Formats: sequence, C-alpha cells, structure tokens
Amino acid sequence: MMGGQVPILVLKEGTERETGRVAQKRNIEVAKAIADAVRTTLGPKGMDKMLVDSLGDIVITNDGATILKEIDVAHPAAKMMVEVAKSQDTEVGDGTTSAVVLSGELLKMAEELLDQNVHPTVITNGYRLAAEKALEILPELGIKVDNDEILKEIAMTAMTGKNVGDSKEYLADIAVKAVKAVAEEINGKTVVDVDNIKVEKKQGGGIRDTELIDGIILDKEKVHPRMPKRVEKAKIALINTGFEVKKTEISAKIQINRPEDIQAFLDQEAEEIRKMVEKVKEVGANVVFCQKAIDDLAQHYMAKYGIYAVRRVKKSDMEKLSKATGAKIITNLDDLSEDDLGYAEVVEERKIGEDHMTFVMGCKNPKSVSILIRGGTEHVVDEVDRALHDALKVVGVALEDGVAVPGGGATEIELAMKLREYAPSVGGREQLAIEKFADALEIIPRTLAENAGLDAIDIMMKLKAEHQKGNRYAGVDVFEGTIADMVERKVIEPLRVKKQAIESATEVATMILRIDDVIAAKGTDKDKGKGPGGDMGGMGGPGGMGGMPGMM
Repeated sequence: MMGGQVPILVLKEGTERETGRVAQKRNIEVAKAIADAVRTTLGPKGMDKMLVDSLGDIVITNDGATILKEIDVAHPAAKMMVEVAKSQDTEVGDGTTSAVVLSGELLKMAEELLDQNVHPTVITNGYRLAAEKALEILPELGIKVDNDEILKEIAMTAMTGKNVGDSKEYLADIAVKAVKAVAEEINGKTVVDVDNIKVEKKQGGGIRDTELIDGIILDKEKVHPRMPKRVEKAKIALINTGFEVKKTEISAKIQINRPEDIQAFLDQEAEEIRKMVEKVKEVGANVVFCQKAIDDLAQHYMAKYGIYAVRRVKKSDMEKLSKATGAKIITNLDDLSEDDLGYAEVVEERKIGEDHMTFVMGCKNPKSVSILIRGGTEHVVDEVDRALHDALKVVGVALEDGVAVPGGGATEIELAMKLREYAPSVGGREQLAIEKFADALEIIPRTLAENAGLDAIDIMMKLKAEHQKGNRYAGVDVFEGTIADMVERKVIEPLRVKKQAIESATEVATMILRIDDVIAAKGTDKDKGKGPGGDMGGMGGPGGMGGMPGMM
C-alpha cells in the first residue's frame, strides 16, 4: 500500500463481480448452453436424455421441463431459463423445449447486435415490439377446434417424440375422453381443471393396458379382510373424522374401585364406536371412505354389516371422490343423512401388480375421473405419465380457447416472414432487433430438421419459398423429410402453447440482456466472523478485529 492509503472495500471480501460486456457475454453464454442442452430433444425425431441424480436414481425423458428440473443449475442466468420451462409447463403443459430454445436463440441474435454496438435497451425495445406484433398475427393462423378429432390430433402432436411408441393414438383417445369428462361450463366459458383427472401409475402389463376409469382409483385396500370385495350400486359416505373414541383435550383422572367398573368403562367405549357404525348403516351407506383412522372394533362392525371401508384417504382424493360420486364430505357423523351419500355402480378391490387398489366406477356424471397407467418398466410408466400430462394439458387448453395453430415450424416461419415485412415500418435501430427476432423464430423449424438428420439449409429455403407462395400451413414433415401441409398431416398445437412460448422467451431474453453487472456474494462460513462486528469481514474471530473492514 503506497503512502499509507487504505484500499476502500465497498463489497465484502471474496465477492465476485462482473460488469458491462463481460457480464452480458457470460450470461448469454450460459443461457445458450442451457438451450443447447435441450435442443436435441425437440420434435418427433428428438433424442432422449438420461439423468442420474446424486442418489443414483435414473430418469429417462425427452420432456424439456423435466430435464431442466432434474439438472441442478448453479448460474443465476441458467436458473432464469429453468423458470421459463417451469412456467410453460404449468401454464400450457407443452412447448417447454421450444420456449427454452427460442430464449437461447433470441440471446444469440442479440449478441450479434451487441457486437455491432447496438445498445441493449434498443434491442429489448425491438424484441418487445416484435413479440407484440407476433402475438397479433398468431390468431390469423388459427384453426377452429370444434370436434373431437382435432382434439385427438392435438393430443397426438403433444405426445409425438415421447417414448410411447405406437400407443400414441390409444393414449390420445383416453386424454380427450378424460378432459371432456371434467370440462365445466362456468359463466358461459369452458373451464378445464386437469387436477380433476387422477393419474395412478402401476408397473406391469403394457402401455396398452392403460385405462380410463369413469370414477376414482385409490391406491388403498379395504381395512378388514371380511369386508365384501365388491359392492354394487354403492352408496358412498365420505367422512372426515375417525371412527375411534376421542381422547379428551384436558387431562382427566378416572378412579375405579371395583374390577367390574373397568369392564363397564370399556363397554361404554365399545358402545360409542358401535353407535358410530350403526349411524352409517342407518343412513344406508354401504361404502365408507374415511380421512382418518378406523378403530379395530369399528372395522369388525363394518365387516359384520357388509360395509366396504377404506381409511386414511388423502384430502385431495376425498375431494376428487366428492366430485366423482356427488357425495358430500361430512365432518360430524351426527349430521350424516341420506342426501350426503354419493353413488357409484361398483366399488371393488382389484389386485394390480402386487398391490391391492380400490376402484370406484360407474359414477353417473363424474366431474373427476382417473387414468391407470401401465407399462413394462418403471421408466416407461414415468415417461407415459409425462406424455399424458402434456396431452391432458394441451387438450384442456385447446378446449378452453377453441383455437389451434399448425405445428412443425409452420407457425414460426409464417411469423418470421410477417415480422420482416413489419420491421421497416418501425425503422431506426429497433428495425434490426425485429429482424433478429424473426431470425430467432426460425430456430424451431431448423432444429426439427437437424434432429431428423435432414439438410437444414435446404429445408429452410424450401419452407420459406412455400410461405412466400402463401402456403401458411407448410411445415417440416420430419418423417418424410419434406415440406408438407401440417394441417393435412395432423400436426396441430393449441394457440396458447405458441403464445406462451413467445411471451416467456421474450421476457427472459430481455431480462437477461438488461443485466450489465453480476455481483455474487461469497458463501459465508458459519464459524468465521462471529465476533463483535464480525459480519463486516476482516479477522472477526471471537472478539477479534472484527469491526475493521478488510484488514486481512
């Protein structure tokens, strides 16, 4: 230190800081790396990823959101990219890979503009204008969703490329039926809550053994072996309290002087439990789903009366049972009446694989249904589950909006073409950004072609030529290796999938572009700096020179 000058430390020692172009470049590099990680999974010919976690558990998937959730990313910019995939997944269920790849490409294009000294604010403004324009043009490409056939095509498009082999059509059928069962009209609008579709997974059988149940499947068995295995024309009681004698809140002492008093006391408890079961029988219920415990004695009485009972049912399952059977959930047994009971044609216990499960089937107008997924191995079952999740979501979204758009890169190419026509009307440097946005959109058809092993440049030229001629539905047919009409080829996606992908990709790209300073604090060591003022850095041992910043 010269001339006795003490360097002034504003930030804690060990803090890393990147500023200006360095920070921007690093953030863009990281975002591009994340996009490249999932890029190869895009489309029907996309490859899968095998992810092994720290415990050695394996996940084999081609679902963008699952891949990004499973890999543990450390860089803040990478975390933002993972957020894009998550929001895309929760909002629309499909298009996660597209959204991430588009974000990465928007940043790659922005980098070229930054190298030409275009200011980040200008780029972000241009991107915003382009995204707004794109969302304005999107509905013009819309196809009306007005029959089950189109819904089925949408479900199949979402599942193409997932590991479901030739069972795609079979699963798409199940998805459409399930969604249509739980769709509700609220204020003249169709609303689909996919959570009302209960998905149970059981290893064994083949994918084609997957079935849709017009009711609920519970991964639980009946509580007593003497209970009936199957109850027809079931009257179902959903009970929130336990069939057991309540312990008092206050601690009380009971003094017993004669041995027979003990028996009287126990008899009274037994009588109370018997009354509870009697109440259920009186009302006419022959199936009981209980959220809490069922005492051994209560089990005995229920078995005697031929009542089928299941205990410790999850709250979410109780709600689904209520929606499916029309039963009301009762908290107090005394209030139970015949009106509170639900109805199902059959309630039975079946052995699936090694486990016993309860099937509640044949509900009159179930607003909650179940799908039982089967498959040869655990990984197959999990991947079918992910594929079905996507299918259910997209069918739900398409049913709500009633509009779909062509897939296979047709929508992106059309938007890119229209944006290039629109760019000159904006003028200035923003025009460059809008043109770059149009270039970025082309990454989707290009990647589809690359993943299918086709000549990407050749495909892109043909694709642009078709769109110039006015064939708005022309896209990449990866199976034939040619350009084809996507509506004819039944490659259709809900409008909302594209809308959400463009919105979220633009948001994350503009957010990352505007960062010009990354300040990363060093992880604090618990044992250090705990003396008086120790948190200020320095030698903060017990009562040491903790208060003196940065004298080390």
